[in-house]
Amino acid sequence: MTVTDGEGSGMTQRIITGALLIIMLTALLFLGGWYFAVAAFIAVTLCIYEELRALKQRGHHPVCWTSYAALAVSVPLMMYYSSVVIIPTLAIIFFCIILQVMRREEPLLTDVMVSALPMLTLVLPGMCLFGILDTPLRRMQAMLLTMVFAIAVGGDTFALFTGTLIGGKKLCPRISPHKTVAGAVGGLIGSVGLAWLVGYVFARVLPTQAFPPMWANIVVGVVGGVAGQMGDLFASMVKRHCGIKDFGTLFPGHGGMLDRMDSILFTAIIVYSYRVIVMTFIPV
Repeated sequence: MTVTDGEGSGMTQRIITGALLIIMLTALLFLGGWYFAVAAFIAVTLCIYEELRALKQRGHHPVCWTSYAALAVSVPLMMYYSSVVIIPTLAIIFFCIILQVMRREEPLLTDVMVSALPMLTLVLPGMCLFGILDTPLRRMQAMLLTMVFAIAVGGDTFALFTGTLIGGKKLCPRISPHKTVAGAVGGLIGSVGLAWLVGYVFARVLPTQAFPPMWANIVVGVVGGVAGQMGDLFASMVKRHCGIKDFGTLFPGHGGMLDRMDSILFTAIIVYSYRVIVMTFIPV
């Protein structure tokens, strides 16, 4: 496969930006707590803004304030009360969306559905990310947060390089014409391998502390890897629907915040579910 100068330059820019983001992420994972929560809140807020902006450009009329309000309320609630507040918060905000649309001169069912889209694809995953911070054991909290990004970012990276090197049959050409089956398989292998590696490193660095068994980390790597790729494809579906290439230009070579966070947010749902299972059924 021949790589043109433009493609090579774009790949270099993507790698440099990715490296800088990894450095920033490493610092936030080390600090944890409210430092991570504030950074995550800003990131998810930007994701909501970018998705709503794209939907408006397509001609939709979503209720915007509900997504921002739900995210703002969920930060302290999820950090201290976790799973207890997920359903009530989403239910109340969804009722607000319905009431807001019903009060319009021309209430449309599509407006309700479009308004609920950021709630399900951005706010809910964001709540799961904040919910991991409610993990009582600091070592488990650090491992789970690291696992979210390792599975998602590792999967993206492995998928990119595997798909570029091997090519072959397209995965979902109507949604994302550049993604291949080989890339998806390579991405999944990368997600599983890095999930196992994160668990192994934490167990080796803190040998006197109890951690979930390795087979459990492999399982969450498989499911989280699939979820991350689904998040990436779903974001591509939204972009195709809205007629845009990227959600923004915040990160050179990567697009907007949502272009970088799509797989991370979907993976966060799986890892948070893993956290609930681990803290309930697996002694650590």
